[in-house]
Amino acid sequence: MAVVPPPAPIPPVRTAFPDVHFEFDQYLLTAEARRRLDATAALLKESPGLRLLIEGHADERGTPEYNLALGDKRAQAAKEYLVGLGIDPQRLETISYGEERPLDPASNELAWALNRRAHFVVRVGR
Repeated sequence: MAVVPPPAPIPPVRTAFPDVHFEFDQYLLTAEARRRLDATAALLKESPGLRLLIEGHADERGTPEYNLALGDKRAQAAKEYLVGLGIDPQRLETISYGEERPLDPASNELAWALNRRAHFVVRVGR
């Protein structure tokens, strides 16, 4: 009987489109967020078949309704910036999850800072 070697370990996945983060109760893009979006736009220009779903997120503070609206403003801010850099708006879709999908479920400043974000999901094709 032949011995089949175990499969090679899967290398960790690094996203080419890192999250952008926001200050508390804000949807204005920080300098760091703009820098990341500049890099995102450059990658999108190199890969015209890619589309992005931009998810807007908030931390747990505030009402669910308020946080959904804030998440939407964050996703829209990222989209508008990318469109301003020449990305076709048809390649960018937005959705808000508000506080529903925290990156870190803890209730502290570090977790809240991680949860105030726009997250990018890559889609291929039309």
